[in-house]
Amino acid sequence: MEEPAQENPLDTPDMETGRWLFAQTCDFVRGVVDMKGLPPGALTEVAFAGRSNVGKSSLINALTGRKTLARTSNTPGRTKELNFFALGTAGKPAVMLVDLPGYGYARETKSRVNQWTALVMSYLRGRAPLRRVFVLIDARHGLKANDHEVLDMLDETAVSYQIVLTKIDKLKTGELEVRLEEVRSALRPHVAAHPRIVATSSEKGDGLAELRAEIASLADPALLGYKPRAD
Repeated sequence: MEEPAQENPLDTPDMETGRWLFAQTCDFVRGVVDMKGLPPGALTEVAFAGRSNVGKSSLINALTGRKTLARTSNTPGRTKELNFFALGTAGKPAVMLVDLPGYGYARETKSRVNQWTALVMSYLRGRAPLRRVFVLIDARHGLKANDHEVLDMLDETAVSYQIVLTKIDKLKTGELEVRLEEVRSALRPHVAAHPRIVATSSEKGDGLAELRAEIASLADPALLGYKPRAD
């Protein structure tokens, strides 16, 4: 497996801030099944979206270094709530991570799928603290029809989003660059898409430092509490 290509690598201070932030406390806050249950919007929120079984829970666990923070399962569609995690110094978090239910899972009842979809769409359209949605795409398969539908919806609602490729360790030599170019081309018409794609492997650790830095850059500096060491 070749080294993953990251677009426009982040500089050292951002990388260090990301490392520091994700070394802090990360606690489960609540699971939300309707909009009335949302926590107070006092923190910057970043959400993780993707097709069922794309590896969202595994990625969140790998980012935070906590094996069981987000539940993982071989059964697609297990996450049925909006799960909120507070990340930052103990008692004073800086950012909220939100694990969204996976979309595109067809083996549930239509009413259940519609219920989850309505909840996710309501959250994405109406949540003021939401700064970015990280849309996870399985690097082995690329963008699918359901992914394009979600990207179109995010464009319409002007929610900033960024593509994160998962499971790049499963690709053969040379396949990653091909997939990256395919996704870049597909993103060109999408006005709300962040130009940088992050290629990750939860198993091997590829791209995790870059993604941590991206998330840290979105946090309120006043809440972040990180002060770089003087040279």
